[in-house]
Amino acid sequence: MRRVKIVVSGRVQGVYFRLFTQNKAKHLAINGTVQNLPDGRVEIFAEAEHLMVEKFIRWCRKGPVTARVDNIEVTEFEPEFNFTSFDII
Repeated sequence: MRRVKIVVSGRVQGVYFRLFTQNKAKHLAINGTVQNLPDGRVEIFAEAEHLMVEKFIRWCRKGPVTARVDNIEVTEFEPEFNFTSFDII
């Protein structure tokens, strides 16, 4: 298992980034959260099997077609297994 925090910057608010992220996470069986930050970035916590998290990170580097991703920051954490779904906050 792998747990990461991903912070995405660019044109990622007001373009349904959180909804697309939730859909992708559910497709990959990833649990966690996604939320808008006050500074215009999006913060994601994701926890799942290592390969699924890697695929999710690759998707986050591009995002949905409605967005423009300029940068992502990935921080690793020890898995905590406290997420039971993937929620938009």
